[in-house]
Amino acid sequence: MRKLALTLLFGAIAGVQVGCIVPIWSPNPDHRVRQMIYQSEAYRHIPEIWDRIWGFDMPDLATPYRTHGGVI
Repeated sequence: MRKLALTLLFGAIAGVQVGCIVPIWSPNPDHRVRQMIYQSEAYRHIPEIWDRIWGFDMPDLATPYRTHGGVI
């Protein structure tokens, strides 16, 4: 009886600690951060600021072909 009670108690504690059956966030850390940022209304502009700081919206200057650089 004691073993059954301890097993049920352990099962109830473990069941509470596991969480939701279907996870709300992606297991991929990059996607999860983006989802959490979008979840908060105040922080939706952060990815655009981050891209602008790192220059992701700028054209790539490392062209694979040689350019003259002067007026032709």
